[in-house]
Amino acid sequence: MSDYYDVLETRSADERAAALAEALPRQIARAKGLAGYAAALADVDPAAVTGPGALAALPVLRKSDLVRAQAKAAPLGGYGALKTAGFAHIFQSPGPIYEPGGVGHDWWRIGRFLHAAGVGKGDIIQNCFGYHLTPAGMIFENGARAVGATVIPAGTGQTELQVRAAADIGTTAYAGTPDFLKIILDRADADGVKLKITKATVGGGALFPSLRQEYADRGIACYQNYATADLGNVAYETPALEGLVVDEGVIVEIVRPGTGDPVAPGEVGEIVVTTLNPDYPLIRFATGDMSAVMEGVSPCGRTNMRIKGWMGRADQTAKIKGMFVRPEQVADFVAKHAEILRARVIASREGESDVMTVQVETEGGKAEDYGRSVAETLKMKGRIEIVSPGSLPNDGKVIDDTRSYD
Repeated sequence: MSDYYDVLETRSADERAAALAEALPRQIARAKGLAGYAAALADVDPAAVTGPGALAALPVLRKSDLVRAQAKAAPLGGYGALKTAGFAHIFQSPGPIYEPGGVGHDWWRIGRFLHAAGVGKGDIIQNCFGYHLTPAGMIFENGARAVGATVIPAGTGQTELQVRAAADIGTTAYAGTPDFLKIILDRADADGVKLKITKATVGGGALFPSLRQEYADRGIACYQNYATADLGNVAYETPALEGLVVDEGVIVEIVRPGTGDPVAPGEVGEIVVTTLNPDYPLIRFATGDMSAVMEGVSPCGRTNMRIKGWMGRADQTAKIKGMFVRPEQVADFVAKHAEILRARVIASREGESDVMTVQVETEGGKAEDYGRSVAETLKMKGRIEIVSPGSLPNDGKVIDDTRSYD
């Protein structure tokens, strides 16, 4: 097996930028022609959007936008480049929200991740992602086909049958959530069944270091990827185990929660993704997940940008004194004052009362001036704390709810 899935993974920065400068305008033009983007991209010149810098000026698309659009124009809300019958699959995820799927080679780009994890021809992969309505099972099956692996469409649950299938068929690789493999292995141990699984590709949940180590102790190399039902593969681990390498079919931005504004390199923010998939061209799609860009390139030799992996959710809306405070309101407050670098709302309790404290990171300014601005933008009064530049935690939070709900 080659070290790399294809030559795209080892391109120079200039080569990747040149390819993007050709592909991105075509994708923006394709999206602009769809009913879902008619208003948002009406004034956008696709030819001018040749890289991440220009892309950052475009509006962010959120899942809530898709839900509203799909309610008006089922099933895809005008965002699909093919007619409904032109897709191989239409899935329904909780919400409900609908996602399309294809059967073309590596349509969701999971094959790139499986290859990096060492899965390929000769492997029998037990696919324990769900196949019923939701797309995860088919997403990983499509990837397995791309790398030539044989698939057991196992789905979720039925641990006894999972063990029997793995033993009888000779499963060598696992795909599924991080913790379900342990359930299968423990059941196999209890039944005195020897399994041949040496590779694991996981997603859909946190892979804790202790669990990865337990698999390693059993002789199983376990890798994780970050993917969504809408976008497919976004980033994936490699044997270097130093962050997640961004997939070659997407552009990833890290933005301040509640906005579309890119954060400084290394700062934690919300993952926003633009996919180059021509069938379903999602532009600046906000995932709601948090991460940060890692400096440098992976020791594995893949040269694309890396992210640190999942670092929490961006939806930090909190209800204080009976009123919702949202990240976009905090962003509006910061935008009103050029000298403010960052701000953070702290929700706490004193006795039986809610307290809102707004920490303002700035080199100047008066608390009383900010107090009036806070009342206007957050719709309630709060305490103001002036803090020095760089003192707020780099965790992506703009609202920190410290109240205990036990």
